[in-house]
Amino acid sequence: MTPSYPSSRPVALVTGASRGIGRAIALDLGRTHHVVLVGRDRASLESTQGELPDASVLVLDVADEASVDAADLPEEVDVLVHSAGVSGGTTVAEEDRAHWRTTFEVNVFGVAHLTARLLPAVRAAGGTIVLINSGAGLFSTPGGAVYSASKFALRTFADTLREEERENGVRVVSVHPGIVDTEMGHGAISDGGHPERMLQPETIAAGVRAAVDAPPEAQFEMMSIRPSLSPKG
Repeated sequence: MTPSYPSSRPVALVTGASRGIGRAIALDLGRTHHVVLVGRDRASLESTQGELPDASVLVLDVADEASVDAADLPEEVDVLVHSAGVSGGTTVAEEDRAHWRTTFEVNVFGVAHLTARLLPAVRAAGGTIVLINSGAGLFSTPGGAVYSASKFALRTFADTLREEERENGVRVVSVHPGIVDTEMGHGAISDGGHPERMLQPETIAAGVRAAVDAPPEAQFEMMSIRPSLSPKG
């Protein structure tokens, strides 16, 4: 089914919009934007669509190059949010090459490819690109080589894109949450992640909203969002 984008509202395209952080961002931006909900699960996307006043669904696998190239994308995008991602992994000694490839296809290559496809649309709107990264994109821990390497690569991608697009009026924001109360966040703790107090997805969405609503002469280049309190014993 071909999506439809007619709307008087500015357009926000959010990947990973069916759950977790992506869904929370979509619901927040939906207060002011027409939201293009991107993900692989049509039923979940349509459920989120039902909670929004103005939204459309685009079923897309960001790791699938042909899927991205065949997609019917908006001609102008005021906000592009990359929230789709995968985590997990083990030690370098135990890791297999297939997982390295899969992780980078979703967390890096898919992001770079979809961004390139949408850059003319973001430039046309003088828009903002938000990349949901991780604390793992700032520091690494044992057992996190694959995920952390992909997030460090994503951070470098964001830094380079920001400088390339600065003169085109495009803002690029890299958001690095701590552990969030999502399926992925709970998986990180069960895999031996730091048992810090969890953030709520809506908290990350509030940070994204602040970046999107910043005056046009300014941008949040890198945002680290961590719990304000220590875990209770």
